[in-house]
Order: sequence, then structure tokens, then C-alpha cells
Amino acid sequence: MKVSASTTAFIERLGYKFSHPEYLHQALTHSSLSSSTRADNQRLEFLGDRVLGLVIAEALLNDDTDATEGKLAPRLNALVRKETCASVAEEIDLGAALMLGRSEMRSGGRRKAALLGDAMEAVIAAVYRDAGFEASKILILRLWGTRISTAEENAADPKSDLQEWAQARRMPPPTYAEIERSGPDHAPVFVIEAQLQNGKSARATATNKRAAQQLAAATLLKELEA
Repeated sequence: MKVSASTTAFIERLGYKFSHPEYLHQALTHSSLSSSTRADNQRLEFLGDRVLGLVIAEALLNDDTDATEGKLAPRLNALVRKETCASVAEEIDLGAALMLGRSEMRSGGRRKAALLGDAMEAVIAAVYRDAGFEASKILILRLWGTRISTAEENAADPKSDLQEWAQARRMPPPTYAEIERSGPDHAPVFVIEAQLQNGKSARATATNKRAAQQLAAATLLKELEA
């Protein structure tokens, strides 16, 4: 299949050459551009999430042979959550290669953490489908790099940080409301709004409620700290 200039440039940044570029094409296609003849990256994102989790879990075990499950779990969560995936995606400028619908492009989709995080997981799955587990493992370990050894055992998540922010100001905990659910049952998309008692709020989109809540909390925190 014909590969665009932006995709070719991304392959160079990714550091992996595909034998089957159609997998990467699907991984870079957002649902806003999908059609009956063009598959989006939601199914690959589902698979990539699992591949990433397994690779990181094994890496953490190898990195600290004495750590208990209780110490490993929060480090794993910190390394596989959408915000971390989005950060890795930003480092390789994945957003520049994303294929988006017009409305998503106009709303700054190439910079949205939720889209970048999902696409990063989809790219991992594309490598997995293209060449198997070992190839995807090599990619993940290279891209995540020192994050694996430096992830803190007590790494807080955005929801916890937002709750602490509210408590410090004698506010009740933030609330999270499901604003919208779309997509098929096997690949739903959730829009979640995080809101504080003072009226401040932020929304985020992800393929599961927990990820959407985390992203909404992270977005609201950034707005509060700006």
C-alpha cells in the first residue's frame, strides 16, 4: 500500500520498519475518519493496552527482584496509564502522523492526550501484529526507557492529586459524570466530566471510564495550575 510522507517520517521517528504497513495505517486512523472501508485504531488500542501491560509488568519484575506486588502495582499503573502513553507519543511526535476527521483536526486533536495515548497503544499493537511479541517488547522498552526504573512506588494518579487539591481547600471530593457514551459495545468511547464544588470542570474522552476520569482529572489540574 502507498505510504504518505507524514507516515514515512513517523516510521523513522518510531525506529521500526513495518513488513505490513496496513497495520500502522490502521493504528494511525482515528475513529473520526473511519468508514466502512477504513478501519480505525480502537481495536488495535484494545490489544496494545494488553501488550504494554505485560511488557511493563515483566520489566518491573526484572528491574526489582525483591519488590512485592503491593510495591509493583502502583508503578505499573503509572507506566501504562494514558498520560504516560501520551507523553511517549509526544516524544516521537505521533500526533503529526495521526489521520483525523476535519472536526477533530479543528479542535486540536493532534495534541489531545486521550487521542495520543490511544494511538500509542494502537501503534504497539500494530508492531505486535506485524512481527510478534518480541518486536513489540523491544519497541516498548526502548520508548519507555528510564521511566521503568524511575517510576515511583507511590506514584499518584491525577484523580488522587485532584482530590488532594480539593481537600486542601476544604472542598468535597470532585465528582465524575458520564456525559456521553458512543461506539459499539465491544469498543465503547466515554466522555467524562470532572467537576469541583467551585464550578471548575474539564472533560476527557477515552475507551474506558477509568481512563477518561484520569484524563479529565489531569486536564482540570492543568487548568487549575495555569
